[in-house]
Amino acid sequence: MSLGRLGNYELVRLLGRGGMAEVFAARALSGPKEGQEFALKQLLPELQNDPEYVSLFAGEADLIRFLDHPNVVKVHEVGVEADTYFLVMELIDGRDGGQIVKRCRERKIPWPIDFAVYLTKVLLEALAYAHEAKGPTGKPLGIVHCDVSPSNLFISRTGDIKLGDFGVARGLIDAGVADVMGKPYYLSPETLKGVISPAADLWAATVTLYELLTMHRPFTGKRADEVFHAIKMGERVPLHERRSGVPPAIAAVIDRGFAPDPADRFPNAAAYAKALQPLYDERIGTPLAISAVVRGLFPE
Repeated sequence: MSLGRLGNYELVRLLGRGGMAEVFAARALSGPKEGQEFALKQLLPELQNDPEYVSLFAGEADLIRFLDHPNVVKVHEVGVEADTYFLVMELIDGRDGGQIVKRCRERKIPWPIDFAVYLTKVLLEALAYAHEAKGPTGKPLGIVHCDVSPSNLFISRTGDIKLGDFGVARGLIDAGVADVMGKPYYLSPETLKGVISPAADLWAATVTLYELLTMHRPFTGKRADEVFHAIKMGERVPLHERRSGVPPAIAAVIDRGFAPDPADRFPNAAAYAKALQPLYDERIGTPLAISAVVRGLFPE
């Protein structure tokens, strides 16, 4: 049953809905990709006349339409029709890291350490590319994702691993604003002070690695302000208390990733990824092995 039409696309089914946008599986109606399915993301109807949200959504489109990397969700088209802004992206047939963490926690199944390290390395490689990406004129885009988390890391049933949802990403030209964007659990101490830089994404990648290893978030609270206090004070449950058997070298990487001063962390995403490279078994931490486990966790 069709849910309507937007541009050259028929909306087939709702895939998800967030605070700013909703995503549909959509089928191309004509052209060279006729019949193919994509993920179509559109601004929520109730926000389409809100200048702030329109600006955020348009900003995402302006930044990510230039990105072309095997580990970043590819944008095929950016459009607007009848004041409805939308992005057409590749459709990932699989699950995201947040769903995997939840399913493993429910079943009390630990996610393999090699898998966690490998996924975080791929995430950091995608961030390294995004942080250094340039526009068509060669000018650096200065992208900061601002919303790195397991739920924005997608794993397809065939082994593709993709970073997606740049919905609150911004260029460094916009950095320094006082508002806080992103999920509370993944925000860095300096982000809470309104300072936005690539270091914020590296902090969130460290939270993601911790969560993939333990199935728990390192900084918690019943309310957002309690989470923020824990982040500012560095009050996190030590890794070994959440999961035994994690090699000291991995624990040391996480400690460095959570250093209060950004200058004491990894200098960039590429350096962080390089530090993780020797910390997993390449015979175990592979896309195909990970996708096979994901299919086992989600046979439906």
